[in-house]
Amino acid sequence: MPVILRIKGYKFWFYEADLAEPPHVHVGKDGKEAKYWLSPLKIGRSGKFKPLELREIERIIIDNHDFLLNVWQKEEVVSVYS
Repeated sequence: MPVILRIKGYKFWFYEADLAEPPHVHVGKDGKEAKYWLSPLKIGRSGKFKPLELREIERIIIDNHDFLLNVWQKEEVVSVYS
């Protein structure tokens, strides 16, 4: 579960076991964890984040959407050939 992005104290990562699912990212901060689907972008699990935090997380994902999808696709390829 390598962290692929850190912004404003939020950590973004993928679980290798989840690569069979559609593209998504897990987000954590202060012991809370949310899940966002990337295509289309929508929240999968709010993980006890407050609405203000969820809006901030969504803005970060939008700003880094292409990067996140690119890393997901690379992880998926690595997993298939590992």
